[in-house]
Amino acid sequence: MLAVPSTATPSFRGRIGCDTRSGYYAAPHRYRLHLTLSCPYCLQIAVTHSLLCLDDILPVTLLPSVPDGPDGSHAALRPLYEASSHQHPGPAAAPVLSDGWTGRIVSTHTPDILHDLARHLRGRGPSLQPFGTEKGIETIGHLCERDINEAAQRAGQPGVDGTTRDTALSTLISALDSLEELLAFQEYVLGGELTTADVQVWVTLLQLDTVHRRHLDAAAVHRIAGHPRLWAYARRLASLPAFGSHLDLDGIDRRHDAHCQGLESAGAAVQIVDWAAAYAPKEAATAGEQPD
Repeated sequence: MLAVPSTATPSFRGRIGCDTRSGYYAAPHRYRLHLTLSCPYCLQIAVTHSLLCLDDILPVTLLPSVPDGPDGSHAALRPLYEASSHQHPGPAAAPVLSDGWTGRIVSTHTPDILHDLARHLRGRGPSLQPFGTEKGIETIGHLCERDINEAAQRAGQPGVDGTTRDTALSTLISALDSLEELLAFQEYVLGGELTTADVQVWVTLLQLDTVHRRHLDAAAVHRIAGHPRLWAYARRLASLPAFGSHLDLDGIDRRHDAHCQGLESAGAAVQIVDWAAAYAPKEAATAGEQPD
């Protein structure tokens, strides 16, 4: 089974700030993002970048869906890693926020990158991390990583005993129940405004349906699908260009197939969301518009 991306302390944790004395201060065209849309962490950053309308001031380099190095490295990133850390011992992995002025890596840590984009490099887009939402965003982040991604991983892991699998599935369903309840009375997970917490939830649901579902039995997937508000919310976000335009379903499949060590289970046949169709109506409507 494809492992959940590591949440261990990343190699680089530089921060973009407003103080020119800090070194990495906010400046248009200074920084570049290096992303692969098949990676859930990169996808969070790509969606946030689009929501913030940063195309004009922060360019993005898209990398292949499957890393071309045996250790999960992208060859295109190796020079950046070597320039930033001589004989860097780990893989040259995405995501990367690089500094064009120094030719070095600023950060590879997704939460920090998201925060700094939203707070210091914000373009014409909305405030995705308004002051006062820090705790809520962190709480949703932990729920997505620990109670959904990691729990789904354990629930579908081959060779585990039934008790471990049942406990993991119970944790996963409980987390989905919590999100379902949040969406009963509000449009987004933290209230009436879209935040980076919604971006993480959406990417987590995409990963659950396109990757983890393949290793769960059909009964488990039906329980996961039994959250109508949550999956309607996922479809609604997928219909927005900032979300749906970054869907790389073939790339996710290739990345999964390249690294998966588990066996496919009956849940693979129980698709929850037709992700391509969720964005396709928006594309079709745009293509059908006639000029004035």
